[in-house]
Amino acid sequence: MVQQLEAALLPVVNALNDYLSSYILVFLLIGVGLFYSIRTRFVQVRCFGEGMKQVFGNLSLRGGAQAQGMSSFQALATAIAAQVGTGNIVGASGAILTGGPGAIFWMWIIAFFGMATIYAEATLAIHTRVIDQDGHIHGGPVYYITTAFRGAFGKFLAGFFAVAIILALGFMGCMVQSNSIGSTFQTAFGVPSWVMGVVLVVICAFIFLGGVQRLAAVTEKLVPIMAAIFLLGALAVLVARIAYLPETFAMIFRYAFQPQAIIGGGFGYAIKTAVSQGAKRGLFSNEAGMGSTPHAHAQANVKDPHEQGVVAMVGVFIDTFVVLTLNALVVISTLYTSDGPLAGGYVGDVTATLNSANLAQTAFGTVFGAHFGAIFVAICLFFFAFSTVLGWNLFGKINVMYLFGKKAAPVYGVLALVFIFLGTTMSNDLVWGLTDLFNNLMVIPNAIALFALSSIVVGIAKRRGNALK
Repeated sequence: MVQQLEAALLPVVNALNDYLSSYILVFLLIGVGLFYSIRTRFVQVRCFGEGMKQVFGNLSLRGGAQAQGMSSFQALATAIAAQVGTGNIVGASGAILTGGPGAIFWMWIIAFFGMATIYAEATLAIHTRVIDQDGHIHGGPVYYITTAFRGAFGKFLAGFFAVAIILALGFMGCMVQSNSIGSTFQTAFGVPSWVMGVVLVVICAFIFLGGVQRLAAVTEKLVPIMAAIFLLGALAVLVARIAYLPETFAMIFRYAFQPQAIIGGGFGYAIKTAVSQGAKRGLFSNEAGMGSTPHAHAQANVKDPHEQGVVAMVGVFIDTFVVLTLNALVVISTLYTSDGPLAGGYVGDVTATLNSANLAQTAFGTVFGAHFGAIFVAICLFFFAFSTVLGWNLFGKINVMYLFGKKAAPVYGVLALVFIFLGTTMSNDLVWGLTDLFNNLMVIPNAIALFALSSIVVGIAKRRGNALK
């Protein structure tokens, strides 16, 4: 009965996802990014240096326990923890396989505009957050959605968003992330996936019980460590393949505008595929416009919304222009260059052995050796997926409390741990499809509110950006 239900629902869910992600959401999110870039006179360019100075000027991995909320860097680290997930490795690999190396160029374009979007999200999250009688901070899209639309319509949109993000990230999304951890560790180390499930549940329970402060203390240390490990590994591969880097960058730019030469088909089909893959994978890697990371930025102890807005832009930069790009360069420089198995494109016998799940392992394995390459990617995926679970659990919890009050938080925590464990013991295509569906749906009310509140964001940028005349 269950299998019959899955067989009936899966094609419907996949069709909805394809339509939403390929048409409505790509244009909606690109539209938001372009809209805010123009209205703020490209805040992502004017204030990028300010954001970098805010993040790295007084960088400390021991921000200390805050009375309430988080330090600005802790909020950024929590946001990056959610942004940098399996999508940076598996998602980027899938985009390259389907859309060719040129898809990375379109990822860069999307991320550039996404930096303006996430500036708007973070500033609105600070501007509309509320502090309860116990001094606890509550903020996120549900609060700026109800600011944008008063009355029943605003409550409906906020409730729709809250339910979608709880299901997409809090439950099924964490299940998908833990599944990646379990499967990669079983492949690389021979550790049964259920054992990893038990380990994950114990560690996550300890962190969840400590509340926002414990989560912030973990992410501010975990994010720099995981970024450094991946950075060093990727740079080692790129140094070994340095002779192929000019060819690698040439392919990214050439196949961005001539994708039919690498993925086949007519020009119209190929360019649509390259752009849509770059856009879809890029948007859902850095999460700009999705409404997830504003929950973390709302917790920042800053004096002015603009301060966290420019910090949030750095998160998109790190996610896409550093982590995702390094993975893409490793894949292209080892597999797509003239001596690589994909030099002629993703065609022929190679399609039976290479896919988005093992492309990164294969790429790192060309330099590190197949065994160590698999181990390295497994370790990176563990850090990436685990950090995402921490961030997503917090985002779900905030929305559970919005809908049902504080008393519902412990129940949510227990259910979330159950889903995390189940994710390591089972893989269900319908669960993955539903995760994507609710992920897609939560974008719609968030984007509508971002358009509606643009005057507030522009006012903040004008007051603090020092360049709007």
